Amino acid sequence: MRRASVERKTKETDIAVTLCLDGEGRAEIATGIGFYDHMLEQLARHSLMDITIKAEGDLHIDAHHTVEDVGITLGLALKKALGERRGIRRYGHAYVPMDETLSRVAVDISGRPFLVWKLAFTQDRLGEMDTELFEEFARAFAFAAGITLHVENLYGLNNHHKIESCFKGLAMALRMAVELDPRRGDQIASTKGTIGG
Repeated sequence: MRRASVERKTKETDIAVTLCLDGEGRAEIATGIGFYDHMLEQLARHSLMDITIKAEGDLHIDAHHTVEDVGITLGLALKKALGERRGIRRYGHAYVPMDETLSRVAVDISGRPFLVWKLAFTQDRLGEMDTELFEEFARAFAFAAGITLHVENLYGLNNHHKIESCFKGLAMALRMAVELDPRRGDQIASTKGTIGG
């Protein structure tokens, strides 16, 4: 089983993440931000990763530090669980519809962190979470994990549907990218012979 645990503590947040790449999609998420927990549960369920996140942050200020630092810690756990990235497919993508909404997510487990984010909201908050913080999560996660991540909402009206389809798309793209390819064996999916090394 490819798994990792990471703890990260600052003056603003105290976060512990455990991640198993070869799981069943189980989630134990407690960030103190209900809508964020719901999205992270979607990430676990549809990626088939088992994810446990316990976070305490300065929510009396706002959710920014907690959202960003959970993204960092989860990204670090993914990077650690992948190790040398031997045998993985490396690339993943997904189109995810949710009622009137369609989103596309593509991932490259490249060792080169990058984020392309094309998602516009028509309201400032979902539940108690500022919608602008979803991009902060995606950037923190991608850069800590060392992945290239493209997220795009192609169309849609409902803001909840937009972001949920993106999180489900991220889950499905990651599931594909981290999957062990039986044809590859223990080879690394790069002509360089290393990913992120």
